[in-house]
Amino acid sequence: MPEIDAVNARILTLLQRDGRMSNAKLSEALGMSETPCWRRLKRLEESGIVEGYQANLNRRKLGLGVLAFVQLRCSEHDPAATAEFQRTVEATPNILACHNTTGADDFLLIVVARDLDDYSAFVDSTLRRLPGVTSIRSNLSLKEMKASNRLPVAPPFA
Repeated sequence: MPEIDAVNARILTLLQRDGRMSNAKLSEALGMSETPCWRRLKRLEESGIVEGYQANLNRRKLGLGVLAFVQLRCSEHDPAATAEFQRTVEATPNILACHNTTGADDFLLIVVARDLDDYSAFVDSTLRRLPGVTSIRSNLSLKEMKASNRLPVAPPFA
């Protein structure tokens, strides 16, 4: 595992801002030559710290106007039901994220839909058919104040 020193932290921060940044521009921004910069980036990729690169899309411009936070409670927790639940969640593109949580509910999902009718159909056709689901509570986002998948990266402090 490569050390997250100040240079690696800067590489990760820059790439989170612009994943298409060329090695030449990255090395220029870091004030270092291209070969050592490329080696550091390769080590970060090979270690799995950098998992991949993707475009960030605007959900509203794609017609996905509804963002819902869905809390699910399940009565079944056996391995077969859990595996079926996970398969369905992973295969459903409208579910952006799913977390197994503490508290009264078992799962928290982040779901997108075109509009309220589309979301209602999604609840009926997908969420209510998940094995063991006994409770579905939805909170709809009225205003997205911050959305990011950028992680804070800092070198260790002395």
